[in-house]
Amino acid sequence: MTLPSHVDHLVVGAGFAGVALAIGLQEDAEEFLVIDKADGLGGTWWANTYPGAACDVPSLLYSFSFAPNPDWSRTFSPQAEIQAYAEKVAADSGVLDRFHFGIELLGADWDDDALLWRVRTTAGALTCTTLLNATGGLSAPRLPDIEGLESFGGPVFHTAEWDHSVDLTGRRVAVVGTGASAVQVIPAIRPVVAHLDVYQRSAPWVLPKGDRAFTDRESRLFRRFPLAQRALRARMFWFHEALVPGITRLQRLNAPVERLGRMNLARGVEDPALRKRLSPRFAAFCKRILLSDDYYPALSSANVEVVTDPIVRVTPSGVVTADAVERPVDVIVVATGFHATDPPIARLLRGRDGRTLAETWEATGMAAYKGAAVHGFPNLLSALGPNTGQGHTSVLLYIEATTAYIRDALRTMRRRRLGAIEPKAGAQATWNHEIQRRMRRTVWLRGGCTSWYLDDHGRNPTLWPRGTPAFRRAVRRFDVNAYDVRSRP
Repeated sequence: MTLPSHVDHLVVGAGFAGVALAIGLQEDAEEFLVIDKADGLGGTWWANTYPGAACDVPSLLYSFSFAPNPDWSRTFSPQAEIQAYAEKVAADSGVLDRFHFGIELLGADWDDDALLWRVRTTAGALTCTTLLNATGGLSAPRLPDIEGLESFGGPVFHTAEWDHSVDLTGRRVAVVGTGASAVQVIPAIRPVVAHLDVYQRSAPWVLPKGDRAFTDRESRLFRRFPLAQRALRARMFWFHEALVPGITRLQRLNAPVERLGRMNLARGVEDPALRKRLSPRFAAFCKRILLSDDYYPALSSANVEVVTDPIVRVTPSGVVTADAVERPVDVIVVATGFHATDPPIARLLRGRDGRTLAETWEATGMAAYKGAAVHGFPNLLSALGPNTGQGHTSVLLYIEATTAYIRDALRTMRRRRLGAIEPKAGAQATWNHEIQRRMRRTVWLRGGCTSWYLDDHGRNPTLWPRGTPAFRRAVRRFDVNAYDVRSRP
């Protein structure tokens, strides 16, 4: 396709954040388009098609507040159903014609004289007044730095880039990692593989998921009485918010969660030696809590071995651990997370002083004002920027909040005829100082673990250290006084 030479607002990313922005921009009669390197809509839920892929947030909460879905099949929806929901919301809102797939962002430079972004893509170049980043923090898979991985003779792929052409039936498979994707993949592939080695660096907290199908009666109730579904969603919201004090201030409040985790482990694993290896050595919520009803039983199966010795290298036919044992393997599945603290898009965006966003963040780590804007990068607004993640509830709640902030920013620009907005250095520094001050009391820094939440500086630039209502209050309006502004040329 041919892109226009100029668009007022260019949205990069067609996941839930891109959909929310598109719907909001259309409601505000803004001129925009959305690009995504993938061939379809859904973001995370387009990319992650591995066996067992599903949400670990309740379906009623993992949906837009303005688009309730009475037809969820289960309390925790599978991947295909979530992607279909995102597509339906976009189609029903009439914004699909603004989405252009198979187009990758190659770079974007701020032109400080013309007050616009000069953008390069695989479909050609264009300019835009504002660049809206909707790529999210879980869009770039991270491969482990293991000697010899590239020399392995069989298939190697990340869970977010699952190779469906590879038949695992009767094969010897290694899964590297025991995070959120691994706890879903392992039970799903365990029945078909000949043998499965699970390489665990640290044992996660795994709680019962309690997943079940919605009954026909419940679905009819949701369709006939939408308020009933909203009431249940509100109940779930406040249940999850009740976890925040234990995460952010008073770790002793997490004791019931840890008891539940130990009970789940005891029920799922009979072997005392295996149970010891699977017992977490850090506080609950220090890393993401995982939900599964079949992970522990899968690890107890006869054709599964949990390996806790560190991997030292990969050979063409196997995996060698620190105890000098080489385990033969046919396929390696990597479940080692994403570039959450060093997003690749930061290397593509060049700001007012000529430096890339990655170079700007190299010395101090990721930082932004209210997670949405960065000093030195005028008219760059992010829907899920630094410190907008959460460890207790649905990311869609934060997407909606930041989308509202961005919409208010664009309305302010239009109303005041502003050509550029850029957060003041002092406002950004004050905002981030307060976040990191609060962060010192959280379980993420005091819980005794290392996680993808933390960067190389030991900071947590990914999560919000308070509850959802506090975040909503912080971004409920665009505070133009915290920005340096310039009028349109």
